[in-house]
Amino acid sequence: MSKFCTNCGHELEDNVNNCPNCGAKVGSNTQNVAGRKSKMAAGLLGIFLGALGVHNFYLGYTGKAVGQLLITVLSCGALSFVSGIWGLVEGIMILSGSITTDAQGEPLGD
Repeated sequence: MSKFCTNCGHELEDNVNNCPNCGAKVGSNTQNVAGRKSKMAAGLLGIFLGALGVHNFYLGYTGKAVGQLLITVLSCGALSFVSGIWGLVEGIMILSGSITTDAQGEPLGD
């Protein structure tokens, strides 16, 4: 099973003591691929369901997600374009690599 540096997200070989990409000490700073949230899923959720904040719920940013949801629901959809554009921009940022971690600071998987 592959391991990744939680400092930079670089894939690590089993026999290294320091991350070859960022130099962080290997040990407790590794994470298995199975525990990572998907960058593709988060980006697509932001693009298609961003007006409801679904991508932020998925990544653990509950405060932002509730804000987007409330903007849409409390305005009866009249202001959904505001949170929709917000979600679209964040979805593109996730897919382009500008947003690389979830709310706990864990790197997003591919």
